[in-house]
Amino acid sequence: MYGRAAAFRRAWYGRRPDRVRRLDRPVISVGNLVVGGSGKTPLVATLARLLAAAGERPAILSRGYGRRERPDGVVVVSDGERLLAPPTRSGDEPYMLACSLPGVPVFVSPDRHLAGRLAERHFTCTVHLLDDGFQHLQLARDIDLVVISRADLDERLLPAGRLREPLAAARAADALLVPGGEGDMEAVRQRIGVDTAFRVSTYVHAPRLLSEPAGVELQIAPGSRPVVAVAAVARPARFFAALRAQGWEVARELVFRDHHWFTERDIAAIERAAFEAGTNLVITTEKDAVRLSEAHVKHEAAPLWAVLPLELVVEPGDRFVSWLAGRLAAARRRRIEAAA
Repeated sequence: MYGRAAAFRRAWYGRRPDRVRRLDRPVISVGNLVVGGSGKTPLVATLARLLAAAGERPAILSRGYGRRERPDGVVVVSDGERLLAPPTRSGDEPYMLACSLPGVPVFVSPDRHLAGRLAERHFTCTVHLLDDGFQHLQLARDIDLVVISRADLDERLLPAGRLREPLAAARAADALLVPGGEGDMEAVRQRIGVDTAFRVSTYVHAPRLLSEPAGVELQIAPGSRPVVAVAAVARPARFFAALRAQGWEVARELVFRDHHWFTERDIAAIERAAFEAGTNLVITTEKDAVRLSEAHVKHEAAPLWAVLPLELVVEPGDRFVSWLAGRLAAARRRRIEAAA
């Protein structure tokens, strides 16, 4: 029943183009088929950097899932120069994007058409990046990128599994972004039936301190001491595996629900776990770091807190950049022809 409802919704919007709103600038959607933990947001950051390097002025449009405060209208998280909204109003992922992407404005609203209009009129954006947009059918997009892993092919639909839509829905994608190697990409491409696909590689960088001075690389070698690992993300096992792959001895794995807002009691429990494990080092994810108050990591008596940065890269890079540029050029030609 869930699958039929999702398929009916997509087909309904396909038959009713008058109910789909459009923006003046091209829209690139990054989405997926499963709930949580596919790497959409880091890929949005990767795309924003690629577009900026090509001379574009991208604007990021996000729903802001997991916010504690939900004001009406559009929240301007960043104007490209300054952070203008705290994580409680923006959500952890938009705030993380705003921190890591200087020069890129970030907007949050359930009405992403409204957010896009604001970006066009007042922030001179040239292209929109729709974070988690594959199911946001109310807004027309020019390029649909769908992140799908080989493991997703064996998933079941909600509520029995993690699929938001049947696998067949991914055939609407312009390109598939597949984590893993060449074999994974080919298996997914053939199963879904989309000709264009690119690999996504994950690069894990050295942990950075959260305490002052901010962003300094942790000067502690992996394996020199045990660590307590803290994750409040959709797939924490990936984070723990990435730490161990770097050579860290993970003495304790502490898991909270996705988008969890840490309390003083949580922080006390984490620091107690570090003491019991015989370590003064706690490592968490970039997304979780947004929800940790700076006061929690600056106290002199507290353990050291560090974040493990992950970078996602679309490969082969040259071919992807060329393909993306071609699609954007075609989208702009269509707009010119429609206006003529």
